[in-house]
Amino acid sequence: MLSFPDDVQIRVNGLDEILADVYSEGRRVNDETAEEIINRLEANKNYIPSSDRARKEYSYVLLKEYRKYVKGRADNNG
Repeated sequence: MLSFPDDVQIRVNGLDEILADVYSEGRRVNDETAEEIINRLEANKNYIPSSDRARKEYSYVLLKEYRKYVKGRADNNG
């Protein structure tokens, strides 16, 4: 479930697996990784609006989620 700043929540299919995959590929928390996550979500049949504004909002939220995921993995390994 993605939570946006305006309190909208959206269910996405396969997010946990995608985060695990990009982490295992050693991807950094940056805009390029956010775009890759979006591409993989779309390939996984998730609808993401095509407007620049919507994609930027998704990027922001996905980077926040990925940052939490990376931190969680680091905390478990340290």
